[in-house]
Amino acid sequence: MDDSIAIVLETRDLVSGVCGANDDNLKALSLSLGGKVAVKGNEVRMKGLDKTGIERFKTVMDDLITAVREGDRPSPDYVHALARTSLDKKNAGYFRDALITIPNGFGKIFPKSSNQGEYIKAIKNYELCFAIGPAGTGKTFLAIAHALSTVLSKKMRKLVLTRPVVESGESLGYLPGDLEQKINPYLRPLYDAMESLVPYEIIRRLEENRIIEIAPLAYMRGRSFNDSFIILDEAQNTTKEQMKMFLTRLGSSARAVITGDITQIDLPKRIESGLLNAVSVLSDVDGVNISYLHTQDVVRNPLVKRIIEAYNNEKEK
Repeated sequence: MDDSIAIVLETRDLVSGVCGANDDNLKALSLSLGGKVAVKGNEVRMKGLDKTGIERFKTVMDDLITAVREGDRPSPDYVHALARTSLDKKNAGYFRDALITIPNGFGKIFPKSSNQGEYIKAIKNYELCFAIGPAGTGKTFLAIAHALSTVLSKKMRKLVLTRPVVESGESLGYLPGDLEQKINPYLRPLYDAMESLVPYEIIRRLEENRIIEIAPLAYMRGRSFNDSFIILDEAQNTTKEQMKMFLTRLGSSARAVITGDITQIDLPKRIESGLLNAVSVLSDVDGVNISYLHTQDVVRNPLVKRIIEAYNNEKEK
C-alpha cells in the first residue's frame, strides 16, 4: 500500500539547502526512491512510497537537514548516494561518519555505496587496510582523499604513494627517457586522483616540501616510514617478497592502505600475487582490515559496470 509523508523544515534557508538549486536534490530523491516529491512553503512531501520507502525518505531527509545545518550544500550526487546507502539497514545513520573533509579541497568526499562507506570507516580506524575490488570502485580515490585530509590537517607528516612497476602489454624499456621519465606516466593515475581533490598548486607545494612522495616499490627497501600515510596501489602485481618488504617499511604512527584488483594480475603465471598471499596470511591479524568492493560499487561511467559484468559472464561460460 502506497502512502505519503511530509516533513516541515524550520527556515527558508533550510528549505533552500535541502532542495538544492532548481529543486535538483528533490528530483534526485524522487528518481532514487521512486515516489513523487513536492515542496510547498516549508513542507517537503513525498507521495507514492511503501513502508520501506518512507523509512528511506526519513533517513535521507534527516541526513540532508543535518548537512545543511552544518553549512554544507548537498548536491544531487550526494542525494543519490544517500538513497543508495539507505537500502542497507545495518549501515543506517553511518553515512556522515564516512565523510572525508579535505582542507582547501574541492568539497567533501562521500561514499556512494554501503561498501564504500565501510571501506572509509576502515581506513579511519585501522593501521593497515586492504581494499580489493574491480576497476572504478573508488579503492585508490578514497584512500588518497583520506590521506590528503590527514596530511593537510597536519595529523600526519607525510603521504607516500607507491606502485609496483609491472607492464601490462607494453614494456617500459621501450619508452623514451630516463627511469624517472619512464615511471611518471605509469604513476599518472595517482596524480589524476589528487588533482580531482585539491588544486594543483597545493599538490606542487606538498611535493616541494616533500610532504608528498611518489616512489616505485622497488626503491623502498631499507627505508622506514614514520608518522606517514602510505598507499600501495595496484598491489595485485606485487610478488610475495615485495609485499613482505613493503609491509615491514611501516614505522611508528604509520598507516597503510593497500589496493588491488585480483582480476587484473599482470605477473607471470607461475608467480603468486603478493596481494592474494597477504590477504590469506594476515586475515586474522589484529589491526588489519580487508575491505571487498564489488561491481555494484562501481562509480565511474555506468558503462564501466556493464563492461565488468560482461567480462565476468564470459568467464562463467
